[in-house]
Amino acid sequence: MNKPLLIEIGVEELPAIPFLKELPNIEKKWANILENNRLLCDFDFFYTPRRLVLWHREFQIKQEDSVEEMFGAPVKIAFKDGEPTGAALGFAKKCGVDVSKLDRIDQGRGEVLYFKKEVEGTDSKDLLNGMINEFISSLNFGKSMRWASRTDSFIRPIRSLCVMLGEEIVDANLYGVKSSNYSFAHRMVSYEPFTFEFAGDYFCKLDKNGVVLYPDERRKTILEQMKKIEKENGIKIEIDTELLEEVVAITEYPTALLGKFDEEFLELPEEVIVTSMKEHQRYFAVYKDGELTNNFIVVSNSKTEDFTQIIAGNEKVLRPRLADGMFFWKNDIKNGLSNEGLKKLVFVEGLGSMYEKVQRETKIASLLADTFKVEEKELLEKAVYLAKADLMSEMVYEFTELQGLMGYYYAKIAGEDEKVYTAIKEQYLPDGEDSELPSSKFSSIVALSYKLDNLLGLFSVGKIPSGSKDPFGLRRAAAGIVKTAIEHKLPVDLGKIIDALSSEYKGLDKTQLIEFFNERLFKIFDVNPSVIKAVLGSGETDVYEISKKLCALNPIVLSDNFKEYTTTFKRVANIIKDLDITSELSIDESLLEDDAEKQLVSKFNEVISKEYSNYEEELDALFGLKPQLDNFFDNVFVNHENQAIKTNRKNTIGKVYQAFKKIADIQEITI
Repeated sequence: MNKPLLIEIGVEELPAIPFLKELPNIEKKWANILENNRLLCDFDFFYTPRRLVLWHREFQIKQEDSVEEMFGAPVKIAFKDGEPTGAALGFAKKCGVDVSKLDRIDQGRGEVLYFKKEVEGTDSKDLLNGMINEFISSLNFGKSMRWASRTDSFIRPIRSLCVMLGEEIVDANLYGVKSSNYSFAHRMVSYEPFTFEFAGDYFCKLDKNGVVLYPDERRKTILEQMKKIEKENGIKIEIDTELLEEVVAITEYPTALLGKFDEEFLELPEEVIVTSMKEHQRYFAVYKDGELTNNFIVVSNSKTEDFTQIIAGNEKVLRPRLADGMFFWKNDIKNGLSNEGLKKLVFVEGLGSMYEKVQRETKIASLLADTFKVEEKELLEKAVYLAKADLMSEMVYEFTELQGLMGYYYAKIAGEDEKVYTAIKEQYLPDGEDSELPSSKFSSIVALSYKLDNLLGLFSVGKIPSGSKDPFGLRRAAAGIVKTAIEHKLPVDLGKIIDALSSEYKGLDKTQLIEFFNERLFKIFDVNPSVIKAVLGSGETDVYEISKKLCALNPIVLSDNFKEYTTTFKRVANIIKDLDITSELSIDESLLEDDAEKQLVSKFNEVISKEYSNYEEELDALFGLKPQLDNFFDNVFVNHENQAIKTNRKNTIGKVYQAFKKIADIQEITI
């Protein structure tokens, strides 16, 4: 038999950001608890800033009966001379029966003691208290707090609890709060609790008391109100999805309102205004004809007919925020960009100051400029020198997420070259999976220098990511280097870079860092992993060349006829398995006896004598050796009694393998 189950946990206002981080896990955690208690069923999870609600339309009032099987010691140990030993007596006690009630079962390794018993299901209401306490304890919001005289903690104090199965209030206690049939209205409706008799009554009364329980409905309401404001005022509201979710999480009765700030603040960079409104006030930016306006959208949680004072209050609060921004802006422009302050700013223990980091980045940029044949080395040095200077600005001190961007504005105002201030703005790109990349080779060098120093430096002092922990974002940095190299076709050869800069990073393990980079390739390239292994098997450490090899090899591996190649190349791999493939192999054509080996050597010499414009052409030519290789394997006996001929024939196949291995180690490929 099933009944509806309503669980409402009333809390003081939940902080949105930690709550939203845990939100994806909440339903999973409750589902696991239901399953572990043999009560799994469909349910919905709803939330407002003051309540967590689990709603089950049909919930078992009792666990289903089950069968519990228990296995004991081997019979030969459980009995001696027909009498039960301690092992048998202990197992019987565990099962709660006399030894005579125990059965025996053979599971393929001899008979063992066995007992099966019917377990009657427990009433759900007897389990719910423990389940709810386990659920609340499992939620991880980062920081938690204690209140009153309690020793346990939660993200915010719990003020009410309702566990209602059908029309019955289930006896439950959570953090000292007993289950009851009351809940709280929106604070602008009433501070007094309201009661309800059943679940349908609860949902109905919530609605009448100014609480929009369903987050999807609150989100929809906000967006519809914004569209109406846009239409009425001829404006465009920037819908920041993260901010929208935060607003949904902090409102019970949302109303989108249009506010205004003084036009003089539009002198500030757009990003400063938008960041100040979003971070401090949770306001949405407003645009007209593609330009930022001196309007904003605030989503009120008030239930009233007149929002005049609410709009005025938000306008009043925003003004000092923007005034602070204007003060920082003018001060920073007056002070200009300087690196001197970076000498006192520690980068990472063991790697010196940010000033020393800039010096290392300058050396990397110089090396890359030579490699990429960029002649503007003085301009590059200037860009790298100024890139971190905005860390000492008042604006970046207030809004750390604007680093790089403020340097761009200050360098532009100071009259620096466009390439310099653009590179400063783009130095941290890409900064996410779907992020833009640096727009030019010049900017790429600045961005690569920053990321390479992070990787080389942090690996040299043992700050290496482990498991899911990557506090310095080194995985993202490695992926960014690969993506930038591919986008701008840059020969970023990690092996050569590490060798050239080894004196700057004394404790660096070259092999370890290259392996770390190679691991990123499996995340970046959507290809058969064995194809990546094959290309890495060539020993290539230039990430752009690796990408070109992958793009050339993968279509061949995906082709319908590649399976035909695998048999041939397995035979190649078998023949050269005892051969030192790293050595210089030679073919003595005077020792060629059979037509099949002569034809193979002739065709092979023809293939390797040509110059190819890309790896696709070279691979096509090499795979074109298949007929000659098959003919060789079918008609030539490699293990000739004459050692010189035997060696020559192995060398022939070894040379073919070596030609492939310059691009990829073909024996790594599996399909």
